[in-house]
Amino acid sequence: MIPVCPLRSLPRGEAFRLDAEPPIAVFHTEDGEIYAIDDTCTHQDASLADGWLEGCEVECPLHASRFDLRTGKVDSPPAKLPVRTHTVVVEDDTIYVIPSQEPQP
Repeated sequence: MIPVCPLRSLPRGEAFRLDAEPPIAVFHTEDGEIYAIDDTCTHQDASLADGWLEGCEVECPLHASRFDLRTGKVDSPPAKLPVRTHTVVVEDDTIYVIPSQEPQP
């Protein structure tokens, strides 16, 4: 498990870019759910942590592709490939990420 930050440090509606290899974006939705996906858009090299969070989707800041935070699937082009999702654990008020062992798309 990789420690991300204290839960109180990631307000609802915000994202955190975890400098891992590859980078991981951690999102805290307005509903209080926490999700983690690969940070880089599969269309072009843009940080999804810099994108716009709406519900359980993030919109890439570069070309407006949308990714479902729960599944990693693309909901809007121009991206065609999904992003990997990662397991999130909150323990003792700290957010942790367990990186996926699946290959990157």
